[in-house]
Amino acid sequence: MTSLSLAAMLLTTMAPAPKGSAAAGDWPQWRGPNRDGHSTSTGLLQKWPEGGPKLVYKTDTIGPGYGSPAISGGRMIIVGAENASKTKPDGDTVVVYCLDPATGKEIWKTPIGSVKQEMNRGGAARGTATIAGELVYVVEPLGDVICLKAEDGKKVWSKSMVKDLGGAVPIWGYSESLLIDGDKLVCTPGGGKGTLAALDKKTGTFLWQSKEITDGACYSSVILAEVDGVKQYIQQSVQGTFGVSVTDGKRLWHVANKGYKIAVCPTPVFYKNHVFATAGYGAGCKLIKLSKNGDGIKAEEVYDAKVIANHHGGVLRVGDYLYGHTDREWACLKFLTTGDNDGPKPEWTSKKQEKGSVSFADGCLYTYGETKGEVVLVKADSKDWLETGRFTIPEKSQFRRAFSNGGIWAHPVIANGKLYLREYEWLFCYDVNGKE
Repeated sequence: MTSLSLAAMLLTTMAPAPKGSAAAGDWPQWRGPNRDGHSTSTGLLQKWPEGGPKLVYKTDTIGPGYGSPAISGGRMIIVGAENASKTKPDGDTVVVYCLDPATGKEIWKTPIGSVKQEMNRGGAARGTATIAGELVYVVEPLGDVICLKAEDGKKVWSKSMVKDLGGAVPIWGYSESLLIDGDKLVCTPGGGKGTLAALDKKTGTFLWQSKEITDGACYSSVILAEVDGVKQYIQQSVQGTFGVSVTDGKRLWHVANKGYKIAVCPTPVFYKNHVFATAGYGAGCKLIKLSKNGDGIKAEEVYDAKVIANHHGGVLRVGDYLYGHTDREWACLKFLTTGDNDGPKPEWTSKKQEKGSVSFADGCLYTYGETKGEVVLVKADSKDWLETGRFTIPEKSQFRRAFSNGGIWAHPVIANGKLYLREYEWLFCYDVNGKE
């Protein structure tokens, strides 16, 4: 089945969304509605005019931050900061902003904490908000999990992953994007009480913690998967890639990450009972095969290779292939492959775009360069890099450059025929709707 026909099938089988909840075309959380980097928008431009698609609006009112916007129910939620300046490039207060996604105008804003200037790479907010119906969930860099009302931004509850769940703040601050699964909120405090924790999404009441796995928190975000009827949450850390039971956090499997160090950022990719995990700083990637084994899960490492070593721009799957940056070049890799003793070989590689992040919509990859702010539209094709458009964002942050290594790290968002790009305090909205 092609990616286009799959997207069409998903759109036709979705039930109507209740008021205020995610509808077809929305992007309600990190990496889209299914947490896989895919947009459900269709009928998009397959080729961009010279200079790129039409710029609908731009705004620098959201303040500094690295997180992408979440869009659902006619609201866009993005985390930034107030009172940024050249002497305080991260501002002084972390703020959740609700904007009209069509115009960029502010609907409400809620301060959620103080910016800690001493934090490595600044104190700016990192994660993407999660919108679930009439509630919004965010994590501020020092680990407070906060639930707000989507209608007006009023606080419903909060929980500290450090004080309440025994976690420890990673060197660059908590950066994950929270997972909502049914009545549960799943987060990654890390540490001795358990790497993962589940809370009641409506009240913040503690449900369980994965006490058998105590890896420190890193920067990746949890995904939900099912293997032979066993539902599980999959996450990775510097120490390992692992899965726990959705019911009680019990360890199902854990594979050591032998070459990982410093930071682990990309979200794992699950497909046909296999998990693809990758990290930068020379770590590389691995493919893990999962199968039911009694009441547990058997995990077998298929390969541990260097073919992809992704920093934090992410990798995504389209059909049977993976696409992402390797810290050297862009690459396409067949998902279910073993390769030779050195691991699998890519289907193709390209240096026609700098290192950056990637999202997918309507048959195309949207790649976003982390230094120049160049956006390139590429067909998701397993045979070659097929470019069909390129442009550069019109403004660059005056604050981000206060950090010598700070990059454009927010991933592209494609929702309801619009492309949203963040560059620290700047947010740009482009019209990529190809329908007449």
